[in-house]
Amino acid sequence: MPEPSFTSLLPVLITLCVSFGMKNVLLGLFAGVISGVFILHSSSLLLFFPLIIKGYLVPEIADTYNASILLLLAFIGGFVRLIQYSGGGVAFASQTIKYIYNRVSAQISAWFAGILIFFSDLGTPLIVGPVFQSLFDKYRISRQKLAFIIDSTSSPVAILVPFIGWGVFSMSIIKSSFEANNVFIDEWSAFISAIVFQHYTWLAITIVPILSILRFDYGRMELAEKQAYKLDENLSNNIDKDSKAIFVWLPLLVLGLTLFVSLSVYGFPFKQVAGSDFRAALSNAYLFAAIVLIALILFYTKKKRIEIFSEYVSGMSGMLPIMATLVLAWALGSVSEELGTGKYVGEMAKETINPMFLPVLIFLISAILSFAIGSSWGTIIIIMPLAIPSAISTGNEFAIIIGAVLSGSLFGDHSSPLSETTILSSTGAGIDPLSHFSTQLPYALTNGAIAAIGFVLAGFFTSNFIVVSLILFQLIILLILRHIKYSYNSNIFT
Repeated sequence: MPEPSFTSLLPVLITLCVSFGMKNVLLGLFAGVISGVFILHSSSLLLFFPLIIKGYLVPEIADTYNASILLLLAFIGGFVRLIQYSGGGVAFASQTIKYIYNRVSAQISAWFAGILIFFSDLGTPLIVGPVFQSLFDKYRISRQKLAFIIDSTSSPVAILVPFIGWGVFSMSIIKSSFEANNVFIDEWSAFISAIVFQHYTWLAITIVPILSILRFDYGRMELAEKQAYKLDENLSNNIDKDSKAIFVWLPLLVLGLTLFVSLSVYGFPFKQVAGSDFRAALSNAYLFAAIVLIALILFYTKKKRIEIFSEYVSGMSGMLPIMATLVLAWALGSVSEELGTGKYVGEMAKETINPMFLPVLIFLISAILSFAIGSSWGTIIIIMPLAIPSAISTGNEFAIIIGAVLSGSLFGDHSSPLSETTILSSTGAGIDPLSHFSTQLPYALTNGAIAAIGFVLAGFFTSNFIVVSLILFQLIILLILRHIKYSYNSNIFT
């Protein structure tokens, strides 16, 4: 193994450059792995790719932990696809409509529906959006506001839940980063402890009800709201008559009960459950939930068995790009470990970075990268392996640094016109992606600035209550902006 030097950073830098240039993290990771293996091994072109496959890709897939992650992702993908296929999410969200009587309750209901349908950050916009389009038209609320609400309750909610795709993915990267730096901490515990330090995430969720209750908007969203208020209401609504709310709540109930019973064998919740047992139990829970959902679809609808199973398998196979990304990320981690990247980054951080400002620096770097490539997952893959050794060398808490990576990744993703969630949220609301980007950006920047302050504070003292203070600060800032707005223009639309 070569002595750690600037050369050890080349695979990561190449990954960054290709990801930036091609707007594709998968290609960036592949280029990074190739360059790293090339540095480590001198081999003929004929034997080079077999070396990558045999020495780096196959071992990562064959690893029992990694294999269980890939299998779990497949079960999650199949279940989420069935939920979307059944139309249950639409029916479930539409149940809230009967309790809506004005503009405020319409916005709060869309927000609440987005939180309840937490199991798919990419599915939520396409489930909640179409249901609330006509309702927002009825109360003359802009579609831009709908896109903002569903974007604030898709990824921000999903990134907090440890037992769905977001959490499983993040924990796998955390574990890989820990192993590369000889950190013997359970990735589940690390993820859970970082939840309260996902400052931007909490701010993105809480800003929706605050703005709704205050009846306040600013930036381009205010202009969109003014235009929407002048339009005639549109009462059209398209909900499949075969869609049933039970398609959502019963499978999720079965999932929760199955998981609890499976884990109780190991002493849960009174004893800590091994990660391998938890993942096996979670895979089992998703499988049972899918079986119940398939039975419900067959009972309530006229859909054919072969079509239902085809959708389930399609959902599983739809996770292949994510699986491939993970495998390449693990392989890049192995290459970086051999090159001593973590050790080199740790030494640089120790010599050049004030430990107190590492959290906010990690947050800002993650945000910039996520904005540029339009991928929060890709950012987590790239930044987490660099952030962990930096935390070790500077003595920062892992929970804060992990929270900074996840928060920064989400902030950049929310602010980027290239983001998949930006595109899906605008699609769900029925508007142009650039219109959603321009109206959401002022809110994302507001939350990002407040979150940055939170990470500055976190660098000086560790407290689980920083996020509560930030939410209160968010409320105060919005109240001040609202007061200024009304003080200077009493005729502004609300």
